[in-house]
Amino acid sequence: MLTTESPSKQAAGRIPRVTSAGTMKGEMLYRQLGATGVQVSLIGMGGAHLGLPKIEEDEAIRLVHEALDRGINFLDNSWDYNEGRSEERVGKALAQSGYRQKAFVMTKIDGRTTEVATNQINDSLRRLKVDHIDLLQHHEVIRFDDPDRIFNEGGGMEAVLEAKKAGKIRFIGFTGHKDPHVHLYMLEVAQKHGFHFDTVQMPVNIMDAHFRSFSQIVVPEAIRQNIAVLGMKCFGDEIILKSGAVEPMDCLRYSLNVPISVLITGINSKMLLDQAFTAVTSFQPMDEAAVATLISKTEEAAMHGKYELFKTTSHFDTTARHPDWLGSDSPAVQKLAPQLPG
Repeated sequence: MLTTESPSKQAAGRIPRVTSAGTMKGEMLYRQLGATGVQVSLIGMGGAHLGLPKIEEDEAIRLVHEALDRGINFLDNSWDYNEGRSEERVGKALAQSGYRQKAFVMTKIDGRTTEVATNQINDSLRRLKVDHIDLLQHHEVIRFDDPDRIFNEGGGMEAVLEAKKAGKIRFIGFTGHKDPHVHLYMLEVAQKHGFHFDTVQMPVNIMDAHFRSFSQIVVPEAIRQNIAVLGMKCFGDEIILKSGAVEPMDCLRYSLNVPISVLITGINSKMLLDQAFTAVTSFQPMDEAAVATLISKTEEAAMHGKYELFKTTSHFDTTARHPDWLGSDSPAVQKLAPQLPG
């Protein structure tokens, strides 16, 4: 008699898993950042939440300092977060008492042209008060034309490579949250240009396992190419928790069990900071059966992406609301096809 495996069992069989939690030092686990030779904290501090208007600047700076003092060394940010306020606050935190030496600083740019990307890189350096950025990533690669715009003549990658040559950045990656196949295309375009990314950032959460899954589709390819995986959207901006299907620790356990180098999560309170450390210190790798049991909790709620709005709506597509951040068509495109009216 034939038996049919549940969707959760099928998904669990396709999702890569860690066999080692990482290296524990104090309260924090550390993993290798792909082929870079750098060791980073398994928890990364999300920059977007630190710049929210409801969070006082002094509190944001205090949280960054406590995180760094307790062993988190990966700081996430982006040129566009909160009109630059997120980078400015982190910059003020890093400028105090030698904290820059404790931090691996990552930020992102939106510019798809050389000129716009160059300006954004320089803005980020100034706001962050650093002479170099450890990891710079092309932000929101969510359209199939983004890879071509970035890599074509006059594209954003020219600015990034020039900045690396000048010592302004150390490593290069890209991010996106819409469709795993866009990520695969970005990797394909990079290979055609003879370029190897150091990192790739993507949603790695307990619902992703069931719908348009980055964990199933992109993570294995990144591992094959020895590109560090940066996980995000663990809670889906808390929307996943609104499903009522899972608790915060369920979400964290799932994400930490995928072979990511770091899980970037929003931390804008002492409670959330402590929660992240609790998840790390209690984490033990799960086998396939345990993963299947865990993700079965979200099987029904996750199937159509209802709670992963970053995949199914434009709600989180900030560059869609600000196309000027990307830059206009390159001179080569404008020569071939003048701008259409409207």
